Amino acid sequence: MLPLIRNKQNIPNLFEDFFGRNLWSDLFEESGWSNTPSVNVYEGNDQFEIEVAAPGLEKKDFHIDLKDNVLTISSETKTENEEKDGNKVVFREFNYSAFRRSFRLPDGIDGNKIKASHKNGILKVELPKRDEFKAKEPRQISIS
Repeated sequence: MLPLIRNKQNIPNLFEDFFGRNLWSDLFEESGWSNTPSVNVYEGNDQFEIEVAAPGLEKKDFHIDLKDNVLTISSETKTENEEKDGNKVVFREFNYSAFRRSFRLPDGIDGNKIKASHKNGILKVELPKRDEFKAKEPRQISIS
């Protein structure tokens, strides 16, 4: 599971960073020989955005789940191509790809208002902040 955001009040903990990771996932899923798509995470005043670069995948190929404040984005596709010469198979190619990325969401996310869209090979997930967690302009206090 990959953390989305650390609480700004928490100091990063080396013990958690090292032992909280899944070594096998990091070794195999995050390596160069994997098909795990790249992810960008942005924070704005009103929301976080996650962008998943997944060229070749369509909207119907994605599954997005939210459970216990963990957002999971996954995909699984399988295609088979077969060329025949009469009854004899002369060429057959299987293509299977799957990935799963999970993010622990910060406390200030309004889970009921999460939206997702897909355009040009980019899946965008919008994670709106609850009002009490949105950045507010400083209030001017008059001096009497």
